[in-house]
Amino acid sequence: MGTMRPNIVVITADDMGYGDPGCYGGTHIPTPHMDRMAREGMRFTDAHASASVCTPSRYSMLTGRYCWRTWLRSFVLGGFGAPVIDAETPTIASTLREHGYRTAAIGKWHLGFEWRTSSGRLLSEIERDAWNVDGFDVDYRRPVEDGPLDRGFDSFFGMAGSLDMPPYCFIENRRPESVPAREKAPYAPQQRTGLMAEEWRDDRVDVTFARKAKEFIGRSAGGGDSAEDARGRSATGGETPFFLYLATSAPHRPCLPPDFMEGSSAAGPRGDMVATYDWVVGEVLSALEEHGELENTLVIVTSDHGARDTDYTGKDYGHRANGSLRGQKGDIHEGGHRVPCLAMWPGKVPAGATCDEPLGLVDLPATFAELAGTSAAEEAVDGRSFAPLLLGEELSEPLHEALIHHSMDGMFAVRQGPWKLIDGAGSGGKSEPRRYRPEPGDPPGQLYNLADNLLETLNLYQYRPDVVAELSATLARYRQHDRQ
Repeated sequence: MGTMRPNIVVITADDMGYGDPGCYGGTHIPTPHMDRMAREGMRFTDAHASASVCTPSRYSMLTGRYCWRTWLRSFVLGGFGAPVIDAETPTIASTLREHGYRTAAIGKWHLGFEWRTSSGRLLSEIERDAWNVDGFDVDYRRPVEDGPLDRGFDSFFGMAGSLDMPPYCFIENRRPESVPAREKAPYAPQQRTGLMAEEWRDDRVDVTFARKAKEFIGRSAGGGDSAEDARGRSATGGETPFFLYLATSAPHRPCLPPDFMEGSSAAGPRGDMVATYDWVVGEVLSALEEHGELENTLVIVTSDHGARDTDYTGKDYGHRANGSLRGQKGDIHEGGHRVPCLAMWPGKVPAGATCDEPLGLVDLPATFAELAGTSAAEEAVDGRSFAPLLLGEELSEPLHEALIHHSMDGMFAVRQGPWKLIDGAGSGGKSEPRRYRPEPGDPPGQLYNLADNLLETLNLYQYRPDVVAELSATLARYRQHDRQ
């Protein structure tokens, strides 16, 4: 494949389900910009987050590796969690930067920083995942280390974790944009105790991220006089391509849409937040068009995992966020990790195409490396490049021998062809029953043929011992080297 060196933009939602966008069958939420991408680009029907919760999924998106190979084997980081990407692990940002790309991360990070207390002690020495840390003893005037700028990004503007966890402030590069100096007020539903910056507004977070993304596109397309903008003319004298990783807070709880999006859906505040995410997608596409970069840019729109079944009040408004799939965010079933995924690159990605090949967001780094003309795709240990699929080419063999799925509490599943083996009983996540010990004579695991039973209602574990044995051996082989 020849060197194309496109700009690359990834826009990932937080908790958007397979059934949320209109182009995936949703009827309660207007998503005109994602629907446009489906018309003018490619829609993937069998794309998967590597895990059904935030931190491990995002780890895989940036490294091309499964997060269970690290110290984080279940659940997620808190807002003050330690870095989960170690310094020796290449990211797609570091790879692309080494090959001449300007790189930026905007939005939710949730992959950890090194924070210090008022006495100078590293928080990671106290509690590595920092789930119970409220941040009242953090010294916010010290720079935060081992974040995006230390993992391949030229610049960062965003927040440390989810919108329901402290600190409630923006971080620009290595420091809070404004020091959080008073307790959060008011607390939105399900927000955790912590400090906020004086001017912080929950409902303006994604509006700010969209503005920052547009500014980055404008600087990258038109040039500038900063050191970052001046860095990197290619060896042939052409403009530097750029990589933008944009991670919204929407539609994750507490579901507080900006005023201009209130009531925009028929699915309550959460539906309005999905519509807000779609608005962000539209803002980015407009910025690319305005600066003449749309035809030079591969845009990927996706979600970090599946959605909750309901909003924080327990209502679903007649909307099925994960479509007809079984399960939800956190679960090992398809609703937990099968995600919407759209790709648009005018003139390169076939318009109106649908791709049914099983693939994962863990494949993004290898894919981007190949499209950028680098030889670094092998650094993505678990990912495979699906660049040929993007360009409308057929594969001579399946992209993956197997895909590994991982639930909130660490339950494994392996997917091979139409078969999916779940190594345990229960959902492994939020849906009941979560985990249970089977009664004598009951199957200890779950086996589904997704080609015949996508809804995962017919457990064939006791009826196909040959398939169970084969997939169990495959899963064990993958897990033999769980630290790479």
